Amino acid sequence: MAERKPIESWLTDMDGVLIHEGVPVPGADRFVKRLRESGKPFLVLTNNSIYTRRDLHARLARMGLDVPVEAIWTSALATAQFLDIQRPGGSAYVIGEAGLTTALHDVGYVLSDQAPDYVVLGETRTYSFEALTKAIRLINDGARFIATNPDHTGPSAEGALPATGSVAALITKATGREPYFVGKPNPLMMRTGLNMIGAHSETSAMIGDRMDTDVLAGLEAGMETFLVLTGLTRPEEIDRYPFRPSAVADSIADLIDRI
Repeated sequence: MAERKPIESWLTDMDGVLIHEGVPVPGADRFVKRLRESGKPFLVLTNNSIYTRRDLHARLARMGLDVPVEAIWTSALATAQFLDIQRPGGSAYVIGEAGLTTALHDVGYVLSDQAPDYVVLGETRTYSFEALTKAIRLINDGARFIATNPDHTGPSAEGALPATGSVAALITKATGREPYFVGKPNPLMMRTGLNMIGAHSETSAMIGDRMDTDVLAGLEAGMETFLVLTGLTRPEEIDRYPFRPSAVADSIADLIDRI
């Protein structure tokens, strides 16, 4: 195997890596501090489309994690950028929260349930039967189906929550239409993130807690990958996948000296 180049930029997932069930992972504050002191480009990524960048910046700051607004990249932002490239000035019927609607507004999209170009499904804590029915009918009438991310479940203090991927499967069953998922593990989200910080995949690393999204996304983007065991993936699950991370660490604290 060819030796990889030194890591000059870092991308890290948020939930399960920097924070877990609303509290910071031990060592996450030191990791972020070391990144900022190093001057190396970095991004904090999340497939959760609920919050805006500013919301997440404030949320992380309350936990002692000093992440600049411009260093946060969400599936909602990636989705808005993708749609702006595909069909500038288009329209969308959106099931989601402020993170998604704000991102679409910011690229000039009109949110409408009248013959929209797209149905865009994101994360929300209040999925309604009425909204899902409307989405199904619009897709059947010709709207293109986009989803922010394929995650079937999300974390909470009470246990797993159904997430965008699960709801997308319901819509697919009713319409026969598969969505295009923009978030991880789609390399599109990773490439646009790397472009934002002027980084190259050959000298970048991805840290995540999920094999099926984080590690796969980094792998397909050509990055070095680190799996941490502070989130959803258990050590005994790693060998179930036909691919492996570059390395496995107990937590992000173990990677501080790599910066």
